[in-house]
Amino acid sequence: MVHNANSRRNEIDKDLEDSGEVTTRTRSLSGVWHTFFYITAVAASLFHIGVNTLGFMVMPAIWRNACHLGFIMVMAFLLYPWSKKKPDKGMRFDLVLIALSILVTAYILLFQQELHLERNSIPIMRDYIFAAIALVVLLIGTWRSSGYIIPILSILFLSYALFLGKIIPGTFHYRGVSLGRLLYRMYLTDEGIFGTICTISSTYVFLFILFGAFLLKSGAGDFIIKLAQALAGRQIGGPAKIAVVSSGFMGSVSGSAVANTVSTGSMTIPLMKKMGFKPTFAGGVEAAASTGGQLMPPIMGAGAFIMAQWTGIPYLHIIAVAAIPAMMYFLTVGFFVHIEALKMGMEPTKEEDIPKLKEVLKSGFVFLIPVGLLIGLLVRGFTPTYAACLGILSIVIVSWFRKETRMGFKDILDTLQLGARNAVSTSAILICSGIVIAIAGITGLGVTFSGQVIAMSMGIKLLAIILVALASLILGMGLPVTASYIFLAVLAGPALEHLGMSLLAAHMIIFWYSQDANVTPPVCLAAYAASGIARSNPFQTGLCSWKLAKGLYLIPLLFAYSPILFEGPVPEVIWVAVSATLGLFGFVVAWEGYYLKRINVLKRLVISFSALLLLFPRIVTDVTRWFGPEKVQQILTEEEMLAKAAADAVAIAKGIVPQAAKMINHVPFWPNQILVSLAALAMLAVILLPQKLDARKRIKLETLTL
Repeated sequence: MVHNANSRRNEIDKDLEDSGEVTTRTRSLSGVWHTFFYITAVAASLFHIGVNTLGFMVMPAIWRNACHLGFIMVMAFLLYPWSKKKPDKGMRFDLVLIALSILVTAYILLFQQELHLERNSIPIMRDYIFAAIALVVLLIGTWRSSGYIIPILSILFLSYALFLGKIIPGTFHYRGVSLGRLLYRMYLTDEGIFGTICTISSTYVFLFILFGAFLLKSGAGDFIIKLAQALAGRQIGGPAKIAVVSSGFMGSVSGSAVANTVSTGSMTIPLMKKMGFKPTFAGGVEAAASTGGQLMPPIMGAGAFIMAQWTGIPYLHIIAVAAIPAMMYFLTVGFFVHIEALKMGMEPTKEEDIPKLKEVLKSGFVFLIPVGLLIGLLVRGFTPTYAACLGILSIVIVSWFRKETRMGFKDILDTLQLGARNAVSTSAILICSGIVIAIAGITGLGVTFSGQVIAMSMGIKLLAIILVALASLILGMGLPVTASYIFLAVLAGPALEHLGMSLLAAHMIIFWYSQDANVTPPVCLAAYAASGIARSNPFQTGLCSWKLAKGLYLIPLLFAYSPILFEGPVPEVIWVAVSATLGLFGFVVAWEGYYLKRINVLKRLVISFSALLLLFPRIVTDVTRWFGPEKVQQILTEEEMLAKAAADAVAIAKGIVPQAAKMINHVPFWPNQILVSLAALAMLAVILLPQKLDARKRIKLETLTL
């Protein structure tokens, strides 16, 4: 038993390596190179823990961010090769890049204060040279660690600020900024690559990735898989539902869809295939469920930390209101799994293959302590960084409760190295995204884009949301999740807010839609990782995961049209959650056209209509009032929206929390909304109950015949 547990832990450790925002083939370092990387990674983790918790290590934010950049770039050049086919090629030139990374970091530490205190913020040629070197090093490091899309977009944004804006006519025309001024603002101030996004990366993101690495390294991954087996193994289509449940649990502590996929999928995908699910479906289930891991509290994706910083909404509040929608998403994936299992006539997993829940909890309850401590510290008002560091310490302590999970000094060092390694690609993406954020603020591009969204949507909220979803779909084909969220939040966030949504709802909509980067072909990292395990066609697996993840598109509409984010009375929130969950089930049945037996087209249309009413029970009232003398909400004029968007863009560029728009006044929870939901539920029952009765009769007849 101990050997099996340790074997499983080693598999998870191997899977978790290189599990950031993207998957890129890494070098197999050995000898001096491995030692150099190991020491650098351990030092990076210790630095980030110390600088965020220990008083004597506290330093100005721009210094901390410069050190963060230095560590990430050094590790990126060691770990990620120039060529996947020849990973050892170019090691000598990498030494030059490593030296330059250290130099641009040291320059900030040595001369940044001199620039502002002694030279009255007047840069000299030396400043410009180091600024140019820093940008080149960052672009190369990001390309090496996360692909070419983000560096190319960053170069396009820089070009727009320098000269492209001058030759573009019309709305997007920009007079341009000088090269010296641009270099100064990108490197020597806290509004460029060392701005708000880099601060988030050097604090929340790095430490929570490290927390997840410690938790899974200690053996929590094996406990999560067994707990999911005990909870879902007895259900029809058990292995697939185990994947859904385990991905939810794993995602609540990892915050990475790719890490989630490879760690849980290595066990659940073979089980699903063994039970008879097609490889494409098995991979699709794991990818869709793992994508939901970034939506599941307490550790959501990096975008959640960015949201907290930008909006000024406490991270604790964000994860609290995100819990119900996240569970609804996993239920939606589970509904698809259930229907598919019914189609295939599957039976539950054999009882002897399912671990006892009591035994699982008895052997692994200690792993719940660090997560409980983390949440408790957040509730008591401690900062997320302090909570994460104490959580890491608690993991080491609780690992000593059992001999097979005990972490020694070498295990701790290995985990510090693993956490830093896993943070490289995500951190590089975030730092490089700082270029885009700064250019959007300098040029007013975010204001212009928001104005176009408002104009194209004609002031209609639903059209604006659809435009954001389409933009997210396109961005998701080439950008990782966090980068997609950053782009949309800067460019389209103000437009949604100014169309009457609350600040929280607008950013949550964008955060959810950005997750489709993991399941949207042709570039869907979680689906591709799953297809590698399932040995299925990557594109078909991506399409399947995209279908199973339909909750990503439906549930965010509730943020705009209901108080499900606890923006209304608690009874109404509970009613909306229950009604919408039933509506999602109806949607899945209508989409699949099956419930115990085939459903004809007419019935599918009726089920679709009832699902719509269950999801949005106030739609009848809204439509009635829209054509009546009063509107449901008062929409701002376009001039007011553009003025507010301009102020918000400038505030975000400076790292200042923008003033929240006045929250939408939701329609009161009238009895007719309850009646609409009940009527829709009755329509659903009228169609599905006969289906169930017919299926029972058929089973009885088959039994009697046998």
